[in-house]
Amino acid sequence: MSRTTSELKSTSVVGRSLDSVSHDRSGRGYQSWHTPIEGHVGFVGLGKMGTAMASNLTAAGRRVFGYVRRPEQVNELVVLGLAATTDVADLSECEIVISMLPDDAALREVVYGREGISGFADNLMPGAIHLSMSTISPATASELARAHMQRRQGYVAAPVFGNPDAAKARALFIIAAGAAADVKRCQPIFDVLGQRTFLVGEEPGTANLIKLAGNAMSAAALEILSEILTLGRKRGLDPRQLLMILTDTMHGSRFNKIYGSKIAEGQYEPGKFAFPLALKDIRLALNEAEAAGVPMPSISVVRDRFISGIARGYSQRDWSALGMLAAADAGLIGKTNS
Repeated sequence: MSRTTSELKSTSVVGRSLDSVSHDRSGRGYQSWHTPIEGHVGFVGLGKMGTAMASNLTAAGRRVFGYVRRPEQVNELVVLGLAATTDVADLSECEIVISMLPDDAALREVVYGREGISGFADNLMPGAIHLSMSTISPATASELARAHMQRRQGYVAAPVFGNPDAAKARALFIIAAGAAADVKRCQPIFDVLGQRTFLVGEEPGTANLIKLAGNAMSAAALEILSEILTLGRKRGLDPRQLLMILTDTMHGSRFNKIYGSKIAEGQYEPGKFAFPLALKDIRLALNEAEAAGVPMPSISVVRDRFISGIARGYSQRDWSALGMLAAADAGLIGKTNS
């Protein structure tokens, strides 16, 4: 339920009252100022990744306003140095609003709103930018770009490669696409959050397609690592030594070393990137492949492996628990650290 006017005036963190907002005949809010406040950043989607990213922006001197739905989350954000609000309208004066949400549906809901709750697109001022760092479909990215353009707002797609640990270390890889001027305005934020930014053009969907392709490739690598290390374990090899030999010779990517170690050690802690999120990304990648007429049989197998893992109760596990699934299929589940 949305708050009353008196509640908004007493708890709004942005420092304005409801009286400073006018409305056109459609009910859409707009500000009396011509431009949003330079340097103010809004953040929507404060999970593990989003909280680490927002905290880094605050540490770098940005004024960050975090939107959360549950009042009990407010104090947690304040401790981290963020200004927190439960009213999406309080993001209206921000120059840039970052979203880091789990899927298309969650992002569309917070952008467009739902019954009784407005979305932030109708609250942002002309000239503000929605910086979408979520992993979503290219089609949704393009749709959102058009919706913001109609409101004279910018839209930049900038999904990231990296987990919450990388986010904390400011070591994300950022794939950015959008109007050149908008991307340029977002670059200082990229410099705080990531170790490298790849600019891939003006069509936002391009960035999301690249992100989906990368996640599909990573998932396939996890499946291969799981199968190979399970083979070694069942034939009496030390999986740690096998992994060391493989990654010190022909397969030495950072990804193989980090996630191969998890599989070799049987460390499948509750998910930094859990099975349902991985399955979502694989499905989106396969949708793109089908639309393009590109068979991806190996990725189809990986999709089914995630479905099988979820059916076995692995929903809260990190996606490296494909190793647990391979061990279970090979009759070795009792010998893993599960």
